[in-house]
Amino acid sequence: MSQPQRYMVTSALPYANGPIHIGHLAGVYVPSDIYVRYLRLRGRDVLWVCGSDEHGVPIALKARQEGCSPQEVVDRYHELILKSFQDFGIQFDHYSRTSRPIHHQTASDFFLRLHHDGQFVEQSQQQYFDPEAGQFLADRLIKGTCPHCSNTQAYGDQCEKCGTTLDPTDLIDPKSSISGATPILKETRHWFLPLDRHEGFFRQWILEQNKDRWRANVLGQCKSWIEQGLKPRAVTRDQDWGVKVPLPEAQGKVLYVWFDAPIGYISATKEFTPDWEKYWTDPGTKLVHFIGKDNIVFHCIIFPAMLRAHGGFILPDNVPANEFLNLEGDKISTSRNWAVWLHEYLQDFPEDTHKDALRYALTASAPETKDNDFSWREFQARNNNELVANLGNFVNRAMILTHKYFDGKVPAAELGQAEREVLDQIPELRAQVEANLEAYRFRDAQFQMMNLARLGNKFLAESEPWKLAKTDMARVAAILNTCLQVMANLAILAEPFLPFGTAKLRQMLNWQPQDWEQAGAQELLPAGRPLGQAELLYTKIEDDKVQAQLDKLQRAKQANLLAQVQAPPAKEPVPFEDFAKLDLRVGTILEAARVPKAKKLLRLTIDTGLDKRTVVSGIAEHFEPESLPGQKVCLLLNLPPRPIRGIVSEGMILTAENPDGSLSLVQPGPTAATGALVK
Repeated sequence: MSQPQRYMVTSALPYANGPIHIGHLAGVYVPSDIYVRYLRLRGRDVLWVCGSDEHGVPIALKARQEGCSPQEVVDRYHELILKSFQDFGIQFDHYSRTSRPIHHQTASDFFLRLHHDGQFVEQSQQQYFDPEAGQFLADRLIKGTCPHCSNTQAYGDQCEKCGTTLDPTDLIDPKSSISGATPILKETRHWFLPLDRHEGFFRQWILEQNKDRWRANVLGQCKSWIEQGLKPRAVTRDQDWGVKVPLPEAQGKVLYVWFDAPIGYISATKEFTPDWEKYWTDPGTKLVHFIGKDNIVFHCIIFPAMLRAHGGFILPDNVPANEFLNLEGDKISTSRNWAVWLHEYLQDFPEDTHKDALRYALTASAPETKDNDFSWREFQARNNNELVANLGNFVNRAMILTHKYFDGKVPAAELGQAEREVLDQIPELRAQVEANLEAYRFRDAQFQMMNLARLGNKFLAESEPWKLAKTDMARVAAILNTCLQVMANLAILAEPFLPFGTAKLRQMLNWQPQDWEQAGAQELLPAGRPLGQAELLYTKIEDDKVQAQLDKLQRAKQANLLAQVQAPPAKEPVPFEDFAKLDLRVGTILEAARVPKAKKLLRLTIDTGLDKRTVVSGIAEHFEPESLPGQKVCLLLNLPPRPIRGIVSEGMILTAENPDGSLSLVQPGPTAATGALVK
């Protein structure tokens, strides 16, 4: 295949109803950033666009919940998302937003072109209507039970548990997300894109032409859709937030967000450059979409069908979609706050080196072929064991030794066989990195890049120049010259993956490479070249910082449990006289000890204000005995004495059972006196 004249790279438009989390980064933005950095290093003509997706039902729903306008919602999150990307070093050529006039005009013109050319079919359909709210319900405003996996929280357009695309009428027991009412079917009229007209083309283009080029997960989803038979897809919705349908007979209707949003790539390009057409219409352009797996059908079938129906546009050359990233063994969920939010990560880990650490960890566990998992302990291990102990250690030792023995200048050297063997491996490692990047295998590409660091670190450790300095300075010069040449190659090959560390490395080497093509050369740094000062390339992440993140997730889990808990039903009423018979008092725990051979029992000595008595309580799995003395509790005093494990228990302390099964002591306030009656 000939070299493209230029590249048009798009990243899925993040939805402006919440912040960016690590699932978004791993699935879309880090891999596309790696790819674009690589293309730029190779001197390719590349344009990379993205922008906030600001239309659609969830945004309108969030605005309704918050009592503000949809524009206020998208303004807030657009700024947060854009700043997060910028602070993290994600360098789009242009980041736009779909609420801008240029996008509304571009999307309207696109629709009118298809309408004028007879590319739509107009028909009535039965659509769910909320009788209490008095409005038609978009797919996302309907929840019910998925007919495929029985998930009770499936949306009208997709089940996020099993990933199946749905129609609202597929749902079992549907409910309106606005009022909670059971919706009714009511007739409405819409414009449909007849995907069935393009089915033959997609069979040939996707299942034949690209079957050996596109990822298996992408081909699998597309094949499933095509084999089921493509059907007309509505491109309009009954709603008031979005791009208005530009027809006089379409009052109260907007463009469906999945017709509107991908046109955002085109409008962003138009906003950025008057030469936008060459990136979208010239066959010499290679169009690449970076997306997550939930967007595969829209970018591989629906958007290409739109482009084809319009005419004049190129189609995507590749759509390297990733699967989902989980967090600590559980699915990332914005509604449950089970996520690592990028803006919060940047607050907790503000150092540039720790931005690289997150990029590195997400790429190492990228869900390229299947869902994968992010864990904080693994993140810490990758930073400390690979970036710090391998790459950083190699660079630091080589720099310090060069400053010590050769006044901070690249030593002149006669290289021996050992040095040549190291340098001879660099071209092959470059080729491996390059081949994997061209094939969108970013995880493998990063691994091969780190193999160069491992090669240099191993060579330096085994050569031990600090010992040879006593007897053979010529060999020390050869060793350190070789290490510096490896570092210079790393300053090129590592840039797509570790841009912050690479910038620091180039500063230490006092050298800026010209382009990617220099990688693999054996003498990038000439003898006598002065070096910059040595400094730590990466720093360790300590246990307490990781524990703080795990604690934050645990708090989110607890909050979710509390939000989901339903209080048990009330018991039957009892006469006040029955309650008055209970002698409830404030007691103070004096002693606490485990009952031998009893996993759940503690023996408590309690001051009741009247006497000191023994209470056997089943709280041993929830409280350490040494934490209890001195604590005040509520004590039921007038229970009949009862032998438990050979100990006579003379009362019962009150506890509350939490949603997760843990227990809390029911405790009086600090001013309550021991022996006081609880009424």
